[in-house]
Amino acid sequence: MKQIFRINQTAIVNHLKLSSQLNRILEGIATCQIIESKAAELGIKTSDEELQQAADDFRLTHNLHNIEATWQWLRNNHLSMDDFEALMHTNTITKKLAYHLFGDRVKSFFFQHQLDYAGAAIYEVILDDEDMAIELFCALQEGEMSFHDVARTYESNPARRRSGGYCGVLQRQSLKPEISAAVFAASPPQLLKPIVTSMGVHLILVEEIIQPQLDEGLHNQIMSALFSEWLQQQLQEVQIVTDFKGVQQQTLSKSI
Repeated sequence: MKQIFRINQTAIVNHLKLSSQLNRILEGIATCQIIESKAAELGIKTSDEELQQAADDFRLTHNLHNIEATWQWLRNNHLSMDDFEALMHTNTITKKLAYHLFGDRVKSFFFQHQLDYAGAAIYEVILDDEDMAIELFCALQEGEMSFHDVARTYESNPARRRSGGYCGVLQRQSLKPEISAAVFAASPPQLLKPIVTSMGVHLILVEEIIQPQLDEGLHNQIMSALFSEWLQQQLQEVQIVTDFKGVQQQTLSKSI
């Protein structure tokens, strides 16, 4: 028989304080209040049809394919059906507010920062010895070895070694600046001269530069980033005051 622990709200709050998680929770609560307040100010509401669609999408995303699976998920997360409906309301109103504030700004932002969303399909081997890197670079140029052979023989990272050095399609922000500059200046397919960074000496084959397309996925990514930045700005302008014993946490100046 399992031992029963009864945990009250005070214990929960104390644990959050002692584990240094309370600030994050308070900011999350304040963020929800900011969203609700702004949505009310703009007259943004949710319909029953939107909430039902949000619930259907949520269940699909979380593999809740029947009512029993949904109830089990609710029990596991200590939620009631009313809590679930509140969650769908929050998710829906957040998406609608983000679209209202930034939906029509995405296209111009994309064109202003288009280079940031370009991708490069690259192969990479990182070595410790610059002389060895130069020697291998020359061997690759002369066709004496393939990049796959170099990766299988000299790459220490197991994942890169097994993939023959293939790193996938990477965007500028995922690369070190000195590597990014060389990669996106290449004329694929091109083998770059060895590049020295704090990680080692990089041998990189640029297979393809992929120009970005503003599809639905990227549109949502940009809109989400703009909305998150706006929320962070709003949080800097609020003062969070708690009304339970033992906690007095404030950010900046303006009350919500």
